Amino acid sequence: MSATLELTAPFDGPAVALNRVPDPVFAGLMMGDGLAIEPLSGTLLAPCDGEVAQLARTGHALTLRAANGAEVLIHIGIDTVKLDGDGFRPLVRTGERVRRGQPLIEVDLDAVARRAPSLLTMVVIANGEDYAVEHKAEGMLQAGRTPLLTLSGGGNGAEDLADEGPQSRGQATVRHAGGLHARPAALVQNAARQYRASVRVEFNGQAANARSVVALMGLGVAEDDDVAVLAQGEDAAAAAAAVIAALQTRTESGHGAPATVVSAPARDLPAGWIGGVCAAPGLAIGQVVRLDAFEPALPEFAVNADEEREQLRRALAQVSSGIATAIDDALRRGQTSQSDIFSAHLALVEDPELQAAAERDIAAGHGAGHAFRQAVRTQCRVLSGLGSPLLAERATDLKDIERQVLQALLGDAQGAPELYPASILVAEDLAPSELTRLPRERVAGILSAAGGASGHVAILARALGIPALVACGPQVLRLEAGSQLLLDAGQGWCQPEPDADALATARQQMSALEQRRAAMRADADGAAVTLDGVRIEVAANIANEQDARDAVLHGADSVGLLRTEFLFIDRQHAPDRYEQANAYQAVLDELQGRAAIIRTLDVGGDKEVPYLTLPPEPNPALGLRGIRTGFAHPEMLDEQLRALLMLQPLSRLRILVPMIAEVGELRRLRRRIDELAEEMGLSERPQLGVMVEVPSAALLADQLAAEADFLSIGTNDLTQYTLAMDRCNASLAASLDALHPALLRLIAQTVAGASRHGKWVGVCGALASDPLATPVLVGLGVAELSVSPGLVPEIKARVRTLEQQGCRQRAEALLALDAAAAVRARAVEWWPLD
Repeated sequence: MSATLELTAPFDGPAVALNRVPDPVFAGLMMGDGLAIEPLSGTLLAPCDGEVAQLARTGHALTLRAANGAEVLIHIGIDTVKLDGDGFRPLVRTGERVRRGQPLIEVDLDAVARRAPSLLTMVVIANGEDYAVEHKAEGMLQAGRTPLLTLSGGGNGAEDLADEGPQSRGQATVRHAGGLHARPAALVQNAARQYRASVRVEFNGQAANARSVVALMGLGVAEDDDVAVLAQGEDAAAAAAAVIAALQTRTESGHGAPATVVSAPARDLPAGWIGGVCAAPGLAIGQVVRLDAFEPALPEFAVNADEEREQLRRALAQVSSGIATAIDDALRRGQTSQSDIFSAHLALVEDPELQAAAERDIAAGHGAGHAFRQAVRTQCRVLSGLGSPLLAERATDLKDIERQVLQALLGDAQGAPELYPASILVAEDLAPSELTRLPRERVAGILSAAGGASGHVAILARALGIPALVACGPQVLRLEAGSQLLLDAGQGWCQPEPDADALATARQQMSALEQRRAAMRADADGAAVTLDGVRIEVAANIANEQDARDAVLHGADSVGLLRTEFLFIDRQHAPDRYEQANAYQAVLDELQGRAAIIRTLDVGGDKEVPYLTLPPEPNPALGLRGIRTGFAHPEMLDEQLRALLMLQPLSRLRILVPMIAEVGELRRLRRRIDELAEEMGLSERPQLGVMVEVPSAALLADQLAAEADFLSIGTNDLTQYTLAMDRCNASLAASLDALHPALLRLIAQTVAGASRHGKWVGVCGALASDPLATPVLVGLGVAELSVSPGLVPEIKARVRTLEQQGCRQRAEALLALDAAAAVRARAVEWWPLD
């Protein structure tokens, strides 16, 4: 059947575009196309003649089936299913015939508004694949009179299972809070639409097409009900599995509410003070510098779609190039936390779905800037509506990308803000690129209304040592630019316009802390020896000659990791042996007699060089990287080994090999070093060590230690491989904790295996730089800790307060705990930080 259908407004109130609805399922059109209304009248009127195909048990939603087969879903408010019917009085029943303008549901707008995130009412065409929305209303609407939507086309409604092809049947327990109401039904529908097979969900003697939201809601399935799933077609098994997974995915009510702000812990603070969540501890006194949101006026419509599309392409390319340069610069400086964050941003800029959404909007007649902003903000609403604060924080990264692309489109470089000698940055939610472009010495602190402790700005703030307080709420946006603030991020508060006594106390505390740090620096050249006489070597992780000078300045006993990637990136050809040897020798010379561990080239996976053509891999982290890349390109590996063998004296050189998984790889490399040394007429050999960063290396530590001179644990990669969490995946950052008991057990096994052959074990990963982990690692028998140069004095001071025997007993007890959080809690209890 094909016909034109005009729907009238069911409520008085202004029309609102669906993509502005704070609910990801409706905003993403997963329920179907349509329009929303902000209701100003209390009785829902039928928008057309039809039959009540479905009425929610709670009275907050219903579906009308019009004469042309269109299924018109009307959903009153967001998250109103959790009200369990309070505030709604249905006036009709399922199966009843109604006329246009007939009252359907009475709504107590005040009562619902007090308990629901929003009263916005969505009117969507649930079986919209058969219809085209020709017209959408704008402005103020009058219930029963103003045309709302005009549809053309028609379909045949329900879809039968295919008569041919394999069948697949399974069971599912519905885990969605409130059962299969509108949004969970849309998630199931979306899963079914990915496959050609037809799928039915069966419950209580009824069956529903999984591609029909209306039919699914009509089953009346509640949370924890068991349903059957039947699929038929060539991909039936995959379709059934996807629908079962969607049915069993646990969701909570509240998905439509913004989740970008992590609530600050409740506390009693003096009037006028602001509380928040600590993202990076520390004290700061400074003046407010406002970094307000970048909200340029953008033309909504454009005449030439091709021209707009080309402008967007150029802007995306410009931003991509800038981010790629930032990644190279961060890698060159050894700032892996920054390079990982920028890599995540690059993935967002190049995301095909984001670009496709913007291009669809351009094709519909919108300007490039407007289209990209809408695409980003729709995705932000999706992330914010998934019920995960961690994923919601990733919306900040998307907004950062939006800002950069719009600046590229508008030709606005947005110069850096004017800073005070001690500035406290205040923003809704600071973007990583905004922080990294400012001079560190003039940024005293960070204060944001939104955000969370696991966001990228929080990670950067901790790395840079900038006190940061996040999730403070909108009151921070009322702070006057230039006003003075006292920030105690560790205690979770800031005091606007502090009085003289508060400032004096804070300055005294800051002075005492600086004195303590100065004392640490003064003692940094001394050995780090525990109270019971065990010496721990505290080394530095570096990337270049300047870092080597900093390491000596801060008292490092040696270099525990020299990353050689800085010589290979941002160029068209690999450096030859002479260029490499000169760079490595310069580092060795700066160390004034100290030894240096130099790691062979570690590229592949998340680190790429443009001239080294690596095959495309579905999972690069598990493919050609580290020594595997070296074996795949032996000429480049030989050139680096020759450069290392040219260094003087070789007695101060220790070569470290990344990504060794078994002893055969180590033997192969040692044989090659011996062959090259013989060619060069060398009788001396440098020490050769294995970087333990895959679980197999830890489990085979006794075999590796029989062949190697030392083992060095790279906790960053060892954590990602042990916990099966990609360390370049921003959404998993908070869960990647190297104090996980599984990691500690692998470290203990590595030390035990090495000790059988009298070999020492170091840790060069991020865990070594965590003062809370120092006693744990000392207790597990680690002999060397390699950290960033600036942390050497603090880690040495920490070691000197410990007694290794006591640390050993307690570290063994930590191996029996069941989570990283439990380990951290116990470590704080046993070895509190000052």
